[in-house]
Amino acid sequence: MALANENYLKTPETYCFDEIDKRVNAYKVLHPNTRIIRLGVGDVTRPLPNEVVQAMHNAVDEMSRQETFRGYSPPQGYDFLIEKILKDYRSCGVSLDKESIFINDGAKSDIGNIGHVLGRDNIIAIAEPVYPVYEHATIMSGRAGSLTEEQKWSNVVYLKCSEETAFVPELPTEKVDIIYLCNPNNPTGTTMNKTELKKWVDYAIEHDSIIVYDAAYQAYINEPDVPKSIYEIKGARKVAIEIRSYSKSAGFTGLRCGFAVFPNELMVYTLMGEKVPLIKLWSRRKGNYTNGVSYIVQRGAEAVYTKSGKSEVQDLVRYYLTNASIIRNELLDAGLEVYGGISSPYVWFKTPDSQPSWKFFQQLLYDYQIVGTPGILFGLSGEGYMRFTGFSSREGTLDAMSRLRNNI
Repeated sequence: MALANENYLKTPETYCFDEIDKRVNAYKVLHPNTRIIRLGVGDVTRPLPNEVVQAMHNAVDEMSRQETFRGYSPPQGYDFLIEKILKDYRSCGVSLDKESIFINDGAKSDIGNIGHVLGRDNIIAIAEPVYPVYEHATIMSGRAGSLTEEQKWSNVVYLKCSEETAFVPELPTEKVDIIYLCNPNNPTGTTMNKTELKKWVDYAIEHDSIIVYDAAYQAYINEPDVPKSIYEIKGARKVAIEIRSYSKSAGFTGLRCGFAVFPNELMVYTLMGEKVPLIKLWSRRKGNYTNGVSYIVQRGAEAVYTKSGKSEVQDLVRYYLTNASIIRNELLDAGLEVYGGISSPYVWFKTPDSQPSWKFFQQLLYDYQIVGTPGILFGLSGEGYMRFTGFSSREGTLDAMSRLRNNI
């Protein structure tokens, strides 16, 4: 008899954002000709940078010739891309070893898979509200424990992250082993500055903890005191994995490419107390579980670092940030409590009259034909909040704000 991994049954049957699509599709059946503006799911809408497209065309041509054809990618990724990543880090004062960079098929994969090389008994800490994959990966790996009457998982430490803390997570009061941090944060758009982040690095050093640092939105940072990398903080290479993605900066949501950094100094321990470099475990997992990201996509990612590629990516980021700024300012003018939208494409705001998230979602959809993301999808602490994204078109963003003006 084949047995199931019953931990998978503890997560929702469909990914949380699928519920949004169900409700939108139900509305469209009744209103097939209505123009809906989507400010909900954080998917990009602008075309790929031309530099990326040309690089991928060239790579396709290479694949058509015997002398330049490529098969499997090296498990770690191609040197030509890794060298560009190292140079980019050096530009912000961070020096990393070549062997510490691992190309992946997007941040989500490594965030979910990191638990495979970590012991089952680690205590996991996550902020809430936060990107659902952190909690779901913990549940599916069997680390979450049981669901309490408060609808929290018994073995997960939920970091205080609320209006009281300006939606910046607070340090845990107990010892934890693995900490998921997202900076800039998804969904709240809030950021941690160097002083705040140093507290987390110091905590991790003191408690031999590991920080899984999700930097998928680092390209959007424009506040001078917010670090682009956790490795700008002294000691961080001893305690932090950094994960980045080209999805939200260069439009790779459909291509799938990013990378993770596993510094040589980062250690885990056996039950006997023996130190083991985590990079050795991750290298084994990569070698056994993946044949790498395609050559064509990695050439596209390499093009992001050219002079023209950087300029085009900056234009994309500015476009989405401008949309977020338009949303933020409109909601502030309406007298709402608003977070994010400065160094992030996400704007997080309190629903009018503290309405439940799904109730306000329905009002936005049926009264204004606007789709947002209910805060409750990011955890119970997100109830009463809504997330808008700057990833729509400029026309759509302006139209949506016009529809809401003087009505919320």
